[in-house]
Amino acid sequence: MSRGSQLESEGVGFSQPLRPHDREILTPEAQAFLAGLARRFTSDIHAALAARAARRTRWASGEPLDFAPETDAIRTADWKVAPAPTDLRRRVVEITGPVEAKMIINALNSGADTFMADFEDSCSPTWENVIQGQRHLRAAIRRELQHRDPATGKEYRLNERVATLIVRPRGLHLSERHVSVDGGAIPASLFDFGLHLFHNGHELIRRGTGPYFYLPKLESHREARIWNQVFVHAQDALGIPRGTIRATVLIETLPAAFEMDEILHELREHSSGLNCGRWDYIFSFIKTRRYDPQALLPDRSQVTMEQPCMRAYTQLAVRTCHRRGTHAIGGMAAQIPIKNDPEANAKAIEKVRADKLREVQDGHDGTWVAHPGLVALAREVFESRMSGPNQLDRLREDVSVTAADLLQVPSGTRTEAGLRLNVRVGVQYLEAWLRGLGCVPLYHLMEDAATAEISRSQVWQWIRHQAVLDDGQRVTRSLLERLLTEEMQGIEKQIGADRVREGRYREAAELFIQLSASEALEEFLTLVAYEHLEGVVAPEES
Repeated sequence: MSRGSQLESEGVGFSQPLRPHDREILTPEAQAFLAGLARRFTSDIHAALAARAARRTRWASGEPLDFAPETDAIRTADWKVAPAPTDLRRRVVEITGPVEAKMIINALNSGADTFMADFEDSCSPTWENVIQGQRHLRAAIRRELQHRDPATGKEYRLNERVATLIVRPRGLHLSERHVSVDGGAIPASLFDFGLHLFHNGHELIRRGTGPYFYLPKLESHREARIWNQVFVHAQDALGIPRGTIRATVLIETLPAAFEMDEILHELREHSSGLNCGRWDYIFSFIKTRRYDPQALLPDRSQVTMEQPCMRAYTQLAVRTCHRRGTHAIGGMAAQIPIKNDPEANAKAIEKVRADKLREVQDGHDGTWVAHPGLVALAREVFESRMSGPNQLDRLREDVSVTAADLLQVPSGTRTEAGLRLNVRVGVQYLEAWLRGLGCVPLYHLMEDAATAEISRSQVWQWIRHQAVLDDGQRVTRSLLERLLTEEMQGIEKQIGADRVREGRYREAAELFIQLSASEALEEFLTLVAYEHLEGVVAPEES
């Protein structure tokens, strides 16, 4: 056995010895199940990631994004996905959040129809967060989860009636480098999915629900095909009837917007619709068109859902889903309640109301909120304009979307204030993420990895193409470094020099410069930041 790696079940290694509470989740049987998933699908996932890179190269060489002619037959044919299970027919309000005990309890008790427990964008993937998250979900499903707030002494327990649970594993691009199978790191997506299904699949079925998932960051129907094969394999291995697993795919990448029909078709016996993941979608718009000087975005705050490209993408999702007999779920309004400023809170609530009104009028079947305090508002807006549990009967045949519509560049201005906000948010989010916090309220908005991705990729895009701000300044690395220095001074003044020294702000600032001013745009900030997270050591081959 190589130093630093611990061998458990045959071929399964760990970067450190397993503690007793690790073993509650990583039982020998669970390890064997994970190993089976990894051996069957790791090479397929790596091939899919290589295909992503090849497509990026072709786009950089001038190949246009468009609806693929070779899948036209799927788009034009008359077919539908499997009917939704009973507890996924009404998804008017979905609340999302990380897999922390207090958040899980509050979200399940919130009055929302569903809760998306998130191992991805709102979870910093420390080993403790990931394993504890699995333990918390296992306990919550069995109604055993409790939490006592150490600061206030308040006790949290689950109500008798709770929201339907949906779990989001990490994306295909991420690895769980604490765990190896046959010497290679296991894909994080398989790790998160596999442990939840292994421990909870049969229990969820026994309780009248099922193992439901959200799938993040997909870029093509071929990636959806891999997930469908994972579902079939896992259900067979665990004796779960085929089609029991249901998955909602987040359309949060620009390439996936061109393949909505094809993605639903690949998953049709396991599909429960599509969701418009707006923040990652904006990030993907920048990333996919990174080398196009004509695709420069305005300030992040100006890329609203009213921009024509965003209207095209969300309405196409509604039309596509309803034609196929499945749900189209709206996105997240990032505003959160503001307790100590009634005027600012009223403005924030009005923005949320307007956002949800647009979604229900467009035909969405439900929407996302990030805070329990917004559940009632979202429900009131939707249910006052819906006559049933969903809007599947609104086919939106009036919607016609072209490639040019999806690719239209948002209009607006680029300002120093916008650049400073990107820097300020990016550094503070990275600092929190490095400390194990994946979901952070900043300036009255809930920031997660997706919104942080917009901040750093937009700065990269502006530097790459030497964007000119509305005051005539050209965006360069030297300008970024000057503004970063000033913003760090502002952060220190705001929170105190001691907190800055005790935190990981210097490391976060260096990472932000690295991510924003590098020659090539890193695909995901979490891939780079993971190298700095809790001194992660990759498992070695035994």
